Amino acid sequence: MGEYAIEVSGLGVRFRRNRRGRQSIKSMFASASRRTPKGEFWALRDISFNVKPGESIGVVGRNGQGKSTLLKLVAGVLLADEGTVEVHGGVAPLIEITGGFVGDLTVRENVRLTGGLHGMSKAEVASRYDGIIEFAELEDFQDTPYKHLSNGMKVRLAFSVVSQLDEPILIVDEVLAVGDKTFREKCYRRISEMLAAGRTLFFVSHNERDLRRFCTRGLYIRDHRLVMDDSLDEVLKAYNADNS
Repeated sequence: MGEYAIEVSGLGVRFRRNRRGRQSIKSMFASASRRTPKGEFWALRDISFNVKPGESIGVVGRNGQGKSTLLKLVAGVLLADEGTVEVHGGVAPLIEITGGFVGDLTVRENVRLTGGLHGMSKAEVASRYDGIIEFAELEDFQDTPYKHLSNGMKVRLAFSVVSQLDEPILIVDEVLAVGDKTFREKCYRRISEMLAAGRTLFFVSHNERDLRRFCTRGLYIRDHRLVMDDSLDEVLKAYNADNS
């Protein structure tokens, strides 16, 4: 890996109001225009920053400002309409609870499937399977269809699979807020271990204590733009002042 793990330059993405999914091919070719077509809005615009390997970044901002969209762009789940995202190294994303899991498949089958989708070989999945199930505390639910799990169980399974990946970049959205307090602490200890091993962390949370626990640098997203890139302390001061 070079000087930067993540390089973001002039990043922008827009969506159509009241619709899910991406734009038409025609509108994508028109994205260089500064005008926003009727019925569309920019979820993010003119976002630029770099992240060095091993940095821990906390992303803050009010709901609906584009924080989760930024994480999805870095993870490669979404494509930008303008600008570039360059990620040097694999990404272990914990962004959406159901992402990558199939409701009708069992826990056992989903571990094999998602492990493979994240680049694990069959042998790697097999060797880590017991550890994944044990960490997720799902020993009695291995043959239960995923759709029958509670949200808390789904979070436990998702985090357990993602935390077993060897990818150098970990992306965590608000999903851990769904889990119970005991399991959250278990996850946070695992994140601390991963950071101690030199992983890079991108972390979105409204919990200031959690942000301070892991992050030393902050990005403040306001009005769908990056308005501050500084130490986490300074970013939280600005964010709290704007929202007090």
